[in-house]
Amino acid sequence: QVQLVESGGGLVQAGGSLRLSCAASGRALSPYARGWFRQFQGKEREFVAAIAWAGDVTNYADSLKGRFTISRDSTKNMVYLQMNSLKPEDTAIYYCAGRRSNFVTSSHSSYDYWGQGTQVTVSS
Repeated sequence: QVQLVESGGGLVQAGGSLRLSCAASGRALSPYARGWFRQFQGKEREFVAAIAWAGDVTNYADSLKGRFTISRDSTKNMVYLQMNSLKPEDTAIYYCAGRRSNFVTSSHSSYDYWGQGTQVTVSS
């Protein structure tokens, strides 16, 4: 079994930055794609970004391009989400996800493994 653990969430003022990390343990996930999703209170989980094993293919939610950057260090089984120019509407629980395929997708139903989530709160 694979375990994903997110870290780096917290409280930040609008305009600030946070860097989320996702550590994988158990069976190695490479060469599998990894993604970030977020869930607003009372809403369904939505796609943020995804990255292939080699980091050569990425995909972003259109609304987040330019502010969020996904990266990975496959030697350490780590994936990161750099979030800049944060807005109060970015407040959500952020989840790391992994899948048994290297195909990058925005569909949350295509991911096989999920972390427990980390809260990001952006104050105005």
